[in-house]
Amino acid sequence: MAKILTITNQKGGVGKTTTCVNLAASLVATKKRVLLVDLDPQGNASMGSGVDKHTLETSIYEVLVDQAKASEAIIKKTPAGYDLIGSNGDLTAAEVELLHIPRREFRLKMALMEVTDDYDFILIDNPPSLNLLTVNALASSAGVIIPMQCEYYALEGISALINTIDKINQRLNPSLRIEGILRTMFDPRMSLTKDVSTHLVEYFGDKVYRTVIPRNVRLAEAPSHGLPAILYDKHSRGAIAYLALAGELIRRTGQEEKLKAQAEEA
Repeated sequence: MAKILTITNQKGGVGKTTTCVNLAASLVATKKRVLLVDLDPQGNASMGSGVDKHTLETSIYEVLVDQAKASEAIIKKTPAGYDLIGSNGDLTAAEVELLHIPRREFRLKMALMEVTDDYDFILIDNPPSLNLLTVNALASSAGVIIPMQCEYYALEGISALINTIDKINQRLNPSLRIEGILRTMFDPRMSLTKDVSTHLVEYFGDKVYRTVIPRNVRLAEAPSHGLPAILYDKHSRGAIAYLALAGELIRRTGQEEKLKAQAEEA
């Protein structure tokens, strides 16, 4: 059964979509079966995966409003090798339509149940705001990956996000937890970067990934070619960093499964 992970931060411009696309491609490179769900009406994860959001016949919008099954919306084997449920501007209408549907917070969770056995990981990209779409993602997921820049305002933003995660955990999804905090656009030459990074590790401990994602031109260029960095320039620092993140995520997941198995045996 797939491990479902939401990549989110209520602050924009921190590398959510970049992380979704590149982590998905890196997991595929390690022979994992991956589905990426684009839950952002901007459709950037779709475009960054080499899929034209303007030509989607079936998107996540149709899935959420029960006009299609998740399996019918999946685009098999994008150029990077993972499967995709795409998104476009149609998704903006979903929030209004969902307001009148019972159990609206669980629409995505119910839809994904059909396909969870087909994948090792399902990654969900989110809009940079707390809305009904993000709530659906959090209600569906086992864990949250929080990408963030090491700057002052990011620390304030992460506090608000953690409060949100706690509320979702208490009211909608008792299994939800922080999977990890990912430091993005990392520049070790800046003293503020190092200071904030130190505070994160002191407060969150091993929840902070050892892997850091550097500022990298190739990472920024790759989406315009509809490719993750590993296909655009596999030798770039950005591509190498996301491969390292995939390895770290797989190791953590393996350790969790081992501990769970031991607990069940006991």
